[in-house]
Amino acid sequence: MDWTNKNILVTGGTGSFGKKFVEVMMKEYHPARLIIYSRDELKQHEMRMSGFNQPNLRYFIGDVRDLPRLKRAFNGVDIVVHAAALKQVPACEYNPMEAIKTNILGSSNVVDAALDAGVKKVLALSTDKAVNPVNLYGATKLAAEKLLVQSNAYAGGTNTRYSCVRYGNVVGSRGSVVPLFIKQRESGMVTLTDDRMTRFWISLDQGVRFVIRCIEEMRGGEVFVPKIPSMSMVDLAKVIAPDAEIKIIGIRPGEKLHEVLISEDESRTTVELEDMYVVQPGGALWFGHYWSDVGKPLPDGYHYASDNNTQWLSVEEIKAMVTPIEEELERGLQ
Repeated sequence: MDWTNKNILVTGGTGSFGKKFVEVMMKEYHPARLIIYSRDELKQHEMRMSGFNQPNLRYFIGDVRDLPRLKRAFNGVDIVVHAAALKQVPACEYNPMEAIKTNILGSSNVVDAALDAGVKKVLALSTDKAVNPVNLYGATKLAAEKLLVQSNAYAGGTNTRYSCVRYGNVVGSRGSVVPLFIKQRESGMVTLTDDRMTRFWISLDQGVRFVIRCIEEMRGGEVFVPKIPSMSMVDLAKVIAPDAEIKIIGIRPGEKLHEVLISEDESRTTVELEDMYVVQPGGALWFGHYWSDVGKPLPDGYHYASDNNTQWLSVEEIKAMVTPIEEELERGLQ
């Protein structure tokens, strides 16, 4: 795919993912135009001042809740990466309607604006918390996934296609436990909700490159899931704060012991490739089933969870992922 003639827009473009996506795009793919769409003028200013000031970059102030503004921003756009979301679990629990407005209604607006503007491809970011959700954030992301996938039914007579990517915790992203553990170790104690807890882990760079690949390969209607390693949260705490006491404080409302990326029910329509899974739309008559000829079906009863994973990060691998984040945080404090 030739990116040099493409106009791209990323919602939530000043977030952790958005900034890394823009960085990789500008260094390696050189799109004709890249629009950063977000609602925070200060973050846009700081991003521009930090070196994101190339002539093919555009900064649009706007909220995904604002459909007319999205339509204006999507004018002439070929590809939309939908990364805007409210994602802090406690904040979503305390402000449920705000999470619904941004994560669900905002995604619906992205769908409508893309269809009206003739955008060719829309890829939305999802999370393992959307599978068998136990908190409102997960529930809103599940609804957003369903919205994006099923909206291909509206787009059947057009060139617009919608797909999703779904992956686990991003190391060092905003709200990640890594900066929290780094801060807590100064006191000699880190808090862990349960010592049995496991999580899927992926770096920002890996997440961005997976998204780029899925944009290139998507047909519409798929949910792409990368094969990524699991990590014990106890191991993570010990790597970051080896001399600190680990205090178990009890699992929080809306938190799981283990996360799931593919449920047992979804596995019936999922195919496995060498380095990812593709969840195909179930029972739909339109596109999205190309992958059955490319991958292999999953066995009955299969589910992909952080505790039954075949890939696990060793202590050395965890340290290699965490060290750059520690160095970046130290530079920010100097």
